[in-house]
Amino acid sequence: MKRHAMPRRAMLGLPGVLAPGLAAAQAAPEVDLLLVLAMDASGSIDSDEFRLQREGLAESVTHPAVLAAIASQPRQAIAVAVVEWGSPGGAATVVDWIAVRDAASAAMLAVALRDAPRSRQSYNAIGDAIAHATALIAAAPFRAEEKVIDVAGDGPDMRSILPAPEARDRAVAAGITVNGLAIEVAPVTRRGEALRATYEREVIGGPGAFVIAAETRQDFARAMRAKLIREIA
Repeated sequence: MKRHAMPRRAMLGLPGVLAPGLAAAQAAPEVDLLLVLAMDASGSIDSDEFRLQREGLAESVTHPAVLAAIASQPRQAIAVAVVEWGSPGGAATVVDWIAVRDAASAAMLAVALRDAPRSRQSYNAIGDAIAHATALIAAAPFRAEEKVIDVAGDGPDMRSILPAPEARDRAVAAGITVNGLAIEVAPVTRRGEALRATYEREVIGGPGAFVIAAETRQDFARAMRAKLIREIA
C-alpha cells in the first residue's frame, strides 16, 4: 500500500521536529557576545600604521583585563570576526568567526590577525563596512543576545554605496549596537569638527552606543582595550 507523505505543516507541529533554519539556529553554540571588529585599511593607512593597528588589536584581545572581562560573563565566551574596510562595497572579512574563551583561544585569534594578508582597500566607505558586518553577524555560526559592530577609523564616511547613517540604522533595527573608535590623527574633519563628533552623529547607534578616541595611532591599543572591556563587561 502506498504511503502518503505527512504534510510539512503537520511535521512542524510534532515534538522534536524543527524547520531546518530553526534547528540550525538552536544547534549553534551560544556565547555572551557576537563582535565584529571593522578596521580601517583605506589608503590613508600606510604600512607602519597598518601594523600598529594589527598589533594593537592582537595585544588587546590577549590582554589579561579583556580575558577577565570575558570570564566574568555567564557563558565565559565571546565570538569575534575581523573585517577590513575602505573601498565602496569592498569590505572584506579577514578573520572569520573565532570563539574566545581563554588565553589559548585569544592567542589563536591574535595569530590569525597577525597572519592575515592585508585586503585591497581605498577611500572611506564606512557605511558599506557596517552593512558587511551586519550580514556577517546574521550568518554567524554562534548565537548571542548581545551583538556589536566596532568601527575603527581615521576619517569620516566618504564613498559608501550605502551611507553610514542608513547602514547604522539598519544594523540597529537588527538588534546590533554600533560603536566607534576614532583615530584622531588630524584635529578635525573636512566639515570642521572632531572625528569623534562625526562618529557620534553618523556611525554609532543602538543601546549604550559610544565612541572612544585614540589621540595617536600609537594610542590605538590602549583605546581598543578600553573599548573591548566596556563592551564585554
